[in-house]
Amino acid sequence: MMRRMASRIAVIAIDAEQPRAIAEFWCAVLGWRVTEVDEDGISIAPPDRSWPTIDVFAVPEGKTVKNRLHLDLRADGISTSEELQRLLDLGARRVDVGQTPDVSWVVLADPEGNEFCLLARSVQERSSSTPAADS
Repeated sequence: MMRRMASRIAVIAIDAEQPRAIAEFWCAVLGWRVTEVDEDGISIAPPDRSWPTIDVFAVPEGKTVKNRLHLDLRADGISTSEELQRLLDLGARRVDVGQTPDVSWVVLADPEGNEFCLLARSVQERSSSTPAADS
């Protein structure tokens, strides 16, 4: 008997002091676009409006501690080093969250300090390898 999934990620929420700037940053990073703007926040999604989407909500306070949940990205169609430079050019910055110098990923933060990682292998390298522990 096939078991059905109970849940599916629909939206990832990001709190921000400047929702427009953070939404624009993530649109540029992911190649997404703004799909809705209202008084509560800004929604962004892939061009085909597939799931999950990201909602960026205004909050009065700045980020103060390390995220308990973060996104891991892979370069797609370019090398990981080219993608790292692209992300830095868009406003990301390298951050230290306690990672050791020998990790295979790069820890970055968006313009408001929300951490995310760029994994070592690109989408293309990952798809051509065998399933295993990945970085």
